[in-house]
Amino acid sequence: MLNYFAVLLAGLASFAFGAAWYGALAAPWLAARGLAPGAPQPAQRRLGPLPVAYLIAFIAELVMAFMLGGVLLHLAHGGLAPSPRTGAISAAFLWLGFVATTLGVNHAFQGAKTMLTLIDAGHWLGVLLIQGAIIGAWGVR
Repeated sequence: MLNYFAVLLAGLASFAFGAAWYGALAAPWLAARGLAPGAPQPAQRRLGPLPVAYLIAFIAELVMAFMLGGVLLHLAHGGLAPSPRTGAISAAFLWLGFVATTLGVNHAFQGAKTMLTLIDAGHWLGVLLIQGAIIGAWGVR
């Protein structure tokens, strides 16, 4: 059984991680995007106020946490005991197999700078490791 509270906690924790990650790396991230600090971001021009983009990011991280919970639940039914370690290792494999590869391809075709790919990929690795550890610890019964 999947613990939905743990999924919510994983979504919240990974969203907070993203705020800290991009807060600390704002200047290099903007430089890698070719944007000036204080200039309107592309998300602002397309979606309006940034809270809309933040809401989309939070919903996406909740969906990611729920899907990761489903993978860990499936592994538990196969006999792999849930734990923070199991969750983090599973998350790392999913990141490498799906997130890093997709991000790498998209950024390559978009002509993005390597630093942008490293910053964004590091963010998603952190998100998945946090979610995997939380859901591995409390999310699967």
